[in-house]
Amino acid sequence: MLKHIVSWKLAADDPETRVEHIGQIVSRLQSLVGVVPSIRALSVGPTVVAGPNHWDVGLIVDFDDEDGLQDYQDNPDHRAVAAFIRSVIDQQATVDFLV
Repeated sequence: MLKHIVSWKLAADDPETRVEHIGQIVSRLQSLVGVVPSIRALSVGPTVVAGPNHWDVGLIVDFDDEDGLQDYQDNPDHRAVAAFIRSVIDQQATVDFLV
């Protein structure tokens, strides 16, 4: 099993826009379940603890292997979601590991 973990810091400063962007990120990523066949499990949500070392949104996706991750990344529906996310974030951190 491969765990794909991503965290984002949003670009927007105003609270209303941040809430809107977080909601869009969460709903768009959740919409990929059942659409991208290689997804085994997907969890996404905003941080519930604020602090200087906390990021705004986190994602964990499980795949069978690296090929499953590549299929996810190449999927046109995922590419559309990723394009939206890139348009509203300031930073991204990613780690992929086997369990």
